[in-house]
Amino acid sequence: MTLNDTAHGDVLVVHVEDSRIDAARAPEFKTAMTERIDRGHVRLVLDLSKVDFVDSSGLGAIVSCLKRIGPRGNLAVAGAKGAVAKLFALTRMDRVFPLHASVDDALKSVAG
Repeated sequence: MTLNDTAHGDVLVVHVEDSRIDAARAPEFKTAMTERIDRGHVRLVLDLSKVDFVDSSGLGAIVSCLKRIGPRGNLAVAGAKGAVAKLFALTRMDRVFPLHASVDDALKSVAG
């Protein structure tokens, strides 16, 4: 699982470089995100623009990150499209996670 970070003030943008967050990759994704949160990054934008597929394990890992952040911060999702956006809608996770078309839009929401 390849994740690249970009800092924008106190907001960390995590760019997922893989095309899938599935059962095989979800544990590594969750570990990598947990490390970032434990280092104090609690205002996050998760850039899913390169992700074409997320299964229930992947979605569970993303939810786990939000729970770990808790009331200390927030997690916005940027760039979800196609099957990924449909998964968020079908599971009603689009009501839990702010979904944004672009990283810039997500940054405005998280920083605001």
